Amino acid sequence: MSDALNSSLQRAREALACRDLPGAYLAAQSALRANPRDAQTHALLGVVLSELNDLSSGEWHLRRALELDTAHAAWLTNLAINLIRQGRAEEAGPCFERADALAPGNLQVLAQWSKLHEMQGDLRRAHELLDRAAAVSSARDVELLRVSYLIRDGEHQQALSLLERAPDLNGSAQLERGRLYDRLGRHGEAWHDWIEGKSKLARQAGSIEYQAQLVQTFVARMKQFFVRANLELLPRATVRWDTAQPVFIIGLPRSGTTLVEQVLACHSAVQAGGELTFVGEWSQFLQRICPDAAPFPENLARMWSADYRHAVTLLRDYYLSRAESRGLLRPGAVFFTDKMPFNEMWLPLMCLAFPNARIVRVVRHPLDVCVSMLSHELTHGFNCGYRIETIAQHLCAMFDLAQHYRRELDCEEFTLRYEDLVRQPEQQVRQLLQYLELPFEPACLSFHEKRRYAATPSYAQVTEALHERSVFRHRHYLEQLAPYMAQLTPWLTALGYAPEPDNS
Repeated sequence: MSDALNSSLQRAREALACRDLPGAYLAAQSALRANPRDAQTHALLGVVLSELNDLSSGEWHLRRALELDTAHAAWLTNLAINLIRQGRAEEAGPCFERADALAPGNLQVLAQWSKLHEMQGDLRRAHELLDRAAAVSSARDVELLRVSYLIRDGEHQQALSLLERAPDLNGSAQLERGRLYDRLGRHGEAWHDWIEGKSKLARQAGSIEYQAQLVQTFVARMKQFFVRANLELLPRATVRWDTAQPVFIIGLPRSGTTLVEQVLACHSAVQAGGELTFVGEWSQFLQRICPDAAPFPENLARMWSADYRHAVTLLRDYYLSRAESRGLLRPGAVFFTDKMPFNEMWLPLMCLAFPNARIVRVVRHPLDVCVSMLSHELTHGFNCGYRIETIAQHLCAMFDLAQHYRRELDCEEFTLRYEDLVRQPEQQVRQLLQYLELPFEPACLSFHEKRRYAATPSYAQVTEALHERSVFRHRHYLEQLAPYMAQLTPWLTALGYAPEPDNS
């Protein structure tokens, strides 16, 4: 192995360990240039790309590593995790079987394989594999997995007892304990665990901070450029009738977008895409095809000129080619879903590339969204999810941008309120399918019976029948939310939610 290759691989591993994913990607690319047939490089690049949520590219490099070298249990496990995140859980099982044959008793293999069975609802097999993992290691992660299985079984008190006995919980476990406290009505303890758990996770990730100034500048520039006068000058792509079309499910994290996708995925004409990165890649792609001294979005003024009007067609085809690489353009499908949180930021680009796009906007009570975002691990939104104050700040910034777009854009969309969906499921589902011009199929109301893993923190919830447990959950936390109520009230009012009373 050459010195250049060794050096690049070392830099990539160090950057990955520090969660510096862009740095890890650049170093891994340098290693690939040094030796494009090195299996370790492909395996590492596959992990980095998977962590960057470019799952199809990550899968390619992990499979290439396995082609170039004898099979490694760690590489097979990483490939299985990648496939699970793509929603292809049925393909992950054989990878775990091969990994287990290569490295019997490997903790990571057994733990991840066990988690796969839990996701698929086979708790008996999940416990069997976890027992094997516990036999070779007393690692805390094994017990934390057991906690999640107990919760899935409805054994909440037993799960809480395990967590309360465990010394020095990590951030993820503390969030889990907080969710159990919340379910059991111990709301003060729940909030404390969520605050502490998020603080631990931020430290584990290198004390990352919300990029407030970057967000403020981004929102200001998007609002300045994407106004009606400019948009009227920009071309629109034609429709590719020869292939399935995206349904953009836009909404905040924890707002019900996964639930809506699961409902649609039960329709015979719809393929579930999950959280696709393709829309977020458009801005960098446009920098290359519309080179200009001005950065995005100002460089889009290039398309006012006849020799650049084709760029919007390239935008459309880039998206569809990426969707094809994920296997989303299957024959017979009319639509595939794209539900990346905060995709509302890119709404003007969606309307340029797909002028007849179906856009489903999912709305949930903003205070419920704030509480749910605090109680779960999330990486979306410029690192806003680690503190309640930055959650409120970022959601208000995104709401302000979305309101601007709706004043300036002529973009047809269907608004679906989470609270209405859980209370009137058939009526809301029928209206949603009518908007998509699809016939009603009863399977859409039995979405919780579909054996599909939704690769989000909501994967367990969407296997349950609809319930109202999470509606107005924020009312248990009005005292903690009070400092942010003034900035959130205009948002509440605009969405038709009554402001909460001041109980101070």
